[in-house]
Amino acid sequence: MKIPIFYWTEMMKRRFIALIAMMMVAPMTQAAPECLAGDLDTRFCDRDGDLVADAPTDPKEWVDPKTLIFAYTPVEDPEVYRGVWDEFLQHMAKVTGKKVQFFPVQSNAAQIEAMRSGRLHVAGFNTGSNPIAVNCAGFVPFTIMADKQGAYGYEMEIIVPADSPIQQVEELKGKTVAFTTQTSNSGYKAPSAILASQYQLEAGRDFTPAFSGKHDNSIIGIANKDYDAAAVANSVLNRMLQREVVDATKLRSIYKSQTFPTTGYGYVYNLKPELAEKVKEAFFTFNWEGTALLKEFGKSQPAQESFIPITYKEHWAVVREIDKAMNVSYHCQ
Repeated sequence: MKIPIFYWTEMMKRRFIALIAMMMVAPMTQAAPECLAGDLDTRFCDRDGDLVADAPTDPKEWVDPKTLIFAYTPVEDPEVYRGVWDEFLQHMAKVTGKKVQFFPVQSNAAQIEAMRSGRLHVAGFNTGSNPIAVNCAGFVPFTIMADKQGAYGYEMEIIVPADSPIQQVEELKGKTVAFTTQTSNSGYKAPSAILASQYQLEAGRDFTPAFSGKHDNSIIGIANKDYDAAAVANSVLNRMLQREVVDATKLRSIYKSQTFPTTGYGYVYNLKPELAEKVKEAFFTFNWEGTALLKEFGKSQPAQESFIPITYKEHWAVVREIDKAMNVSYHCQ
């Protein structure tokens, strides 16, 4: 029995159309890796190569909260900083048209998780936590504090009790060295890399590591002789000395590092773009004169008395290099 010619003609037509459609779709599918992620979590895209998460292309994925939640890095007692930030947050509320609430976080991990879960919109993450916040929580840093000439930064110092017999880094062998947390640049990652690469001193083998949780705990611990030595950010140390929280005569520095960027401020990647721009405007239009913020951060060296624009790609390059040397992974748990 012969099959009618028209049947084959129709089937061939259908197959030809399907084949053409596949050929048209295939190249588009292969070209789709526009959503490059790099070290970013797979939830994020980085089409412009600036190493931070892009805002979602679908407006339905933007967040536009009635109340913006702000958190400052927990380097010291969070409640101390509620009043310090109050005038700034009032300014942000005026610029954005939103209520702004201060969120006192107790740890770097809690701060990162709060942003990752959508409970934190604007924040200042410490130097070491920035790469983790960027890659794991979608943090977009855009500014840091600086003096009026644009100078910024702090150094990691290794301090000892003033009357300690320890005079140089090599003498830390066999001693107890306090760190803050494993996410801290100056409180753990930088000193660990420096001790290992420059002095061949490794934690567990050559000295006993201890973790205080915060820079102020380490500093007070040295003043009270709880540890033989501690690695701290001198920006925190200087502020505590200025407030007379600790007696300067009870401390002595035996090492000072290169300069690192300070706390990075920014917003969560999926904040509605217009609102994100207003957040930026709030930082760059804030008048520091006579404020609690200036009273607190103006004590740093160099003084922190203005907000200047930065990029994560450029300003955190040295921190990412330290992380690479330390085999730090930015993958989210």
